[in-house]
Amino acid sequence: MKDRADIAKSTAAGLRAFAAQPNPSPALIGFDGFVDSIISVVDKRHSVESFDPIPTIADFGARVSAKAGQSSNYELVVNLEKLGGNGPIMANALASAGVAISYVGCLGYPSIHPVFKEFSEAAEVFSVAEPGFTDALEFDDGKLMLGKYETISNLDWPTVETAVGADMFAQLVHRSRLIGLANWTMLNKVETIWSHIGDLLAAENAAERKKIFVDLADPAKRTPADIRGALDLLSKLQGAADVTLGLNLSESTQASEVLGLDVPSDPEAAIEASAAAIREAMGIYCCVIHPRKGAAAAMLDAEGGVQTASFLGPFVAKPKLSTGAGDNFNGGFCLGLLAGLPIEECLCTGVGTSGYYVRNAHSPSLDQLAEFCDHLPPAE
Repeated sequence: MKDRADIAKSTAAGLRAFAAQPNPSPALIGFDGFVDSIISVVDKRHSVESFDPIPTIADFGARVSAKAGQSSNYELVVNLEKLGGNGPIMANALASAGVAISYVGCLGYPSIHPVFKEFSEAAEVFSVAEPGFTDALEFDDGKLMLGKYETISNLDWPTVETAVGADMFAQLVHRSRLIGLANWTMLNKVETIWSHIGDLLAAENAAERKKIFVDLADPAKRTPADIRGALDLLSKLQGAADVTLGLNLSESTQASEVLGLDVPSDPEAAIEASAAAIREAMGIYCCVIHPRKGAAAAMLDAEGGVQTASFLGPFVAKPKLSTGAGDNFNGGFCLGLLAGLPIEECLCTGVGTSGYYVRNAHSPSLDQLAEFCDHLPPAE
């Protein structure tokens, strides 16, 4: 059995072999879009240029709670304004690795917002609505995402059909090997687009089954009935394509609950078993779960059996940028799928892409990812 270092090195070799292939592996990703402001909350200010940030969410929460019944003021310092949204960040990670990307989503309409300019030059972009806006308050132990998304909440198939055209959208679906469906939670009518994609795939006679990757994006604000409905639709889509559901640790618990599965007392210790249980309950191709320190997945093999694996990531205690880490994991995992890598190496491409991103504040190229996996750092 290969150890972690051997898996990482074989992953690097697989990525280099994929890079040498002459044919591109196009992907279609959608459908959200956000302008993200990466923000620190000031604890003590020493001068115009110098301040101490509030270090943890717990510290910030205690300070807010202590002011109940009073007024209080918090200074927010914008460190960076960047492209955001689960779809654009995932698509950007794949584009950075050399995958030919078509993106349909809310990047500004009729003109693309300036924050997406570089992305629009790296991918074929079809913008259908104005973006949402997110203030990401970053702390040492996580982040608070404060979203304003009225502009994206009504996105549906008629909107896409009007902006892109039914024939063009069908071309994008048919030529893509992978279709990424991001941010179900905030796109209240996006299932109309999912269903249309399912109809297109069911009608095509492709030599290779396409892959669909789905990120629910923190569905806690949606009702259990809504979540179950989305999962049931994904089970139905499995009839037309190989569906992978990507979940963080919290999302895996929510999915288990609505599927009527037992929730482990220590969810992080049981992610491999949870991935297998969720995959089986939904009848889909793959389920992958990625907490902060690693990942696990359960996947159908070519003979119809099920393989499971887990992999420890290169966790870093003080990341340069954490917002978008999960979306980079999704992009990296999908890169492994496109490259035809085995399950444990897909997990490595996922945690490797995320680990590189949080250390460098940008997604890696294919060469950079292969080099990073060749010398994959230990978890801190």
